Amino acid sequence: MTATPSPADSELARAPLCAGPDPNPRKPRIKLPPLACDCHFHVFGPRSVYPYSPRRIYTPPDAPLASYLELLGVLGAERMVFVQPSVYGTDNRVMLNAMQEIGARCRGVAVVDDDVPDAELERLHAAGVRGVRINVVDVAEDKGVIPMAPLRRMAERIQPLGWHVEFLMHADEFPQLDRLFADFPVPIVLGHLGYMRTDKGVAHPGFQALLGLMRERRAWVKLTGPYRFAEAPEFAGSTEMVRALTKAVPDRLIWGTDHPHLSFADKVGSIGLYNLLGQWIPDEAVRRKVLADNPAKLFGFGKDE
Repeated sequence: MTATPSPADSELARAPLCAGPDPNPRKPRIKLPPLACDCHFHVFGPRSVYPYSPRRIYTPPDAPLASYLELLGVLGAERMVFVQPSVYGTDNRVMLNAMQEIGARCRGVAVVDDDVPDAELERLHAAGVRGVRINVVDVAEDKGVIPMAPLRRMAERIQPLGWHVEFLMHADEFPQLDRLFADFPVPIVLGHLGYMRTDKGVAHPGFQALLGLMRERRAWVKLTGPYRFAEAPEFAGSTEMVRALTKAVPDRLIWGTDHPHLSFADKVGSIGLYNLLGQWIPDEAVRRKVLADNPAKLFGFGKDE
């Protein structure tokens, strides 16, 4: 068997190697409802078969589908949504191959070029893809700038497919987010609670603009990756933010593990990350909405299972 080549020192200086996920995840204290969905996770590798983009800013270890399915079994989730990570650029093969193995109980969010052919979009749709991902945090050429003209063109193309556009962005950098996307052709989804730092509070104009978009049924938010916007191990302020969202727009929220946690993997295993679900959303009926009902609506589950 050929060993996976190790990245060069110069490569790791630019794109540091990430720790692997906790090999012994704990079952959450709360029980997930039937048809619960993990709406945000990634699979990687083997690196010897699927090379990473030279533009990446981190180097993940192999995190194959089999390892992820073990976590899913521990958590008790039945459905899943693959998200294309930035390290693969627009090469969606790892995700698509894993989706083919899983079948109807999964969906995907892909990364595509602006000039992707319509036939490719249709192929991705047939494979289970239901959205495109735009990263304006890590890989955008102009950080903090949303390229609205090409985005609108893409949105007009994917609208007939019933897709959405998912953003990795800092909502606090866009206090007029509600105006910016007021007439956008498709819904938008913000990962990791819009990367809103909890020390900025729920009264921040960016958070309020996001709430406005959600109330207008134009946006969804993923309750994922609290280590990205709050300080471990307590994640102070995250509960206030999530409860403000669940009170205002409980039917526009979804949840995900963010497996394998990448640069934050060392903060996950010892803090009972998944137990935050019960702290964030103590009401069982609201949890069922966030974990099962909302993902079914956004991603179209149930039609072909």
